[in-house]
Amino acid sequence: MNIYDIASKAGVSVATVSRVLNNSPRVSQKSKEKVQRIMDEEGYVPNIFARGLSLNSVKSIGILCPVISDINHAAAVSHIERLLRTNGFDTILASTGSYEEDKSKYLDFLLAKRVDAILCVGSGSGDAKERASFERAAGQVPVVVVNGMVKAKNVYCALCDEEGAVLSLVEELLRKGYRSIAYFYDTETYSGLQKLSGYRKGLAQAGLGADQRIELKIDTETNGIDASFNQTNTILDTGKSFSALIAADDIIAVGAQKALKKRAISIPIIGFNNSRFAQCADPEISSIDTMIESLCTIAVQQLLDVLQGRPAPERVLISASLVQRESFIL
Repeated sequence: MNIYDIASKAGVSVATVSRVLNNSPRVSQKSKEKVQRIMDEEGYVPNIFARGLSLNSVKSIGILCPVISDINHAAAVSHIERLLRTNGFDTILASTGSYEEDKSKYLDFLLAKRVDAILCVGSGSGDAKERASFERAAGQVPVVVVNGMVKAKNVYCALCDEEGAVLSLVEELLRKGYRSIAYFYDTETYSGLQKLSGYRKGLAQAGLGADQRIELKIDTETNGIDASFNQTNTILDTGKSFSALIAADDIIAVGAQKALKKRAISIPIIGFNNSRFAQCADPEISSIDTMIESLCTIAVQQLLDVLQGRPAPERVLISASLVQRESFIL
């Protein structure tokens, strides 16, 4: 449904619909009510991107972030906001939490705020409901996703190859003789599933079956370090042992390290996201850097290209980098 469809159903000109959308006084009350009724019946959300262009743009970008208190999400939002501000755009931030219903609600909220485009930090598991929410939003404005994947028209993605990073790390650990590799994780977002896939592929390629996986999902909703510490202790209490640990987030790595250290267990530990948590641990934790600043720069460039009518790649994939510290050296 677009402005032409609305005009046809209401029996008015496209110019009249445009005037209604822009609250112009140059339209009769009768025509205004007719157009508004059709839009309400069809559930039409005005294409604010087009309106913004006609009004020299509202120069505002919506940022959708799952959990703003998360150090990694906060870093991404900070980079994005700074880059957009440098290019003359204001931002509106919506923190959605982990519930899909809230994501859909906040996408609608940002559209109602007349943003020129929406930039999302990460994406969920890519189920049909999430895809439908993004498709609806992308039908109105360009959408760019940082380190997430949504396959829909007018949606652009800047991604880190996290699956490849974990796969390479598992291969390196196995090459060094660590045959019992544990993987601790917390989310099943697109990013989380890619990391988990890399772990499983690495083991499978070495001939290690599903029964030799050591996987632990950590509940990090409240205090991630404490949760990881407690759940690591729980798995150790069962008699389970492992010779190396990969954690899907530095917070998980820190909590696990504390539990292992208390039992005088010293094994290679590798975290993810290269955050300050890894640097402040004792010993300092090696961590896979997902190059979030580079991803944000790429995402904002994709967005600017689209807004300015230049061709933009739909998918950009960059490599991660292992930052080596005391907990594991190649």
